[in-house]
Amino acid sequence: MTIGTIDESQRKAAKVVGFSYLFALPPAIFAEFYVLGRLLVYNNAVDTARNIMAHERLFRLGTASNLTAFAIDIVLITALYAVLKPINRNLALLAAFWGLIETAIFVVTLLNDLEVLRLLSGADYLRVFEPDRLQALARVSMSAHGAGYGVGLVFAGLRSTLFCYLWFKSRYIPRALAGWGMFASFLMGASAFSFIIFPELQQVVGVGIYGAPIFFFELTMGFWLLLRGLRPSGAAPDRASGSAQAGAAAG
Repeated sequence: MTIGTIDESQRKAAKVVGFSYLFALPPAIFAEFYVLGRLLVYNNAVDTARNIMAHERLFRLGTASNLTAFAIDIVLITALYAVLKPINRNLALLAAFWGLIETAIFVVTLLNDLEVLRLLSGADYLRVFEPDRLQALARVSMSAHGAGYGVGLVFAGLRSTLFCYLWFKSRYIPRALAGWGMFASFLMGASAFSFIIFPELQQVVGVGIYGAPIFFFELTMGFWLLLRGLRPSGAAPDRASGSAQAGAAAG
């Protein structure tokens, strides 16, 4: 199959990509912004522990929502590979592996979140520890949530930047949209990487600066692929395909 040819399996995979982008956003936003934003208290282990135990079901619902989003991410990565592997199989495979590493890091982070509930459970084997020590350990575990997400976002930026480059090269979607995706993905990954080296930058570069561009890109991509699909009207034809058609006409 040549780059200029789009088969039915690619079109179906593109629809899956669109659905995955749209379905993954609500549970992720709910878990990361609503649940954690409501329960975590900055630099206050006691209030954080009290909030989590007072709203344990909400905390568990947030964890389950994140797990749902990560399961959808696996579907997304697989579908992106299916659509874009004719453009460059090796680069698509590399992007897919980066995506799998990203998701694995996020899942391990969720396991660490569940450790918080064990620390605060009041089980008999924990009575050897003072309550304030357990609360501090629980807050440390929740801090590890942010660190794990930061590392995962580095791989998310690599994965998304490379897939967007393949979108740009393919002309399956408008190049302006693919270019925006490359910028937004690189910004997200570069910001997360810089926070590892310079954590104080997080006080200057808020999540709205590096998170909003990729959010709007994924939202737009979701609707575009569902409503317009591949090869939007006005897209430039593939060069190889155009040359072959010109040769046939001349003959």
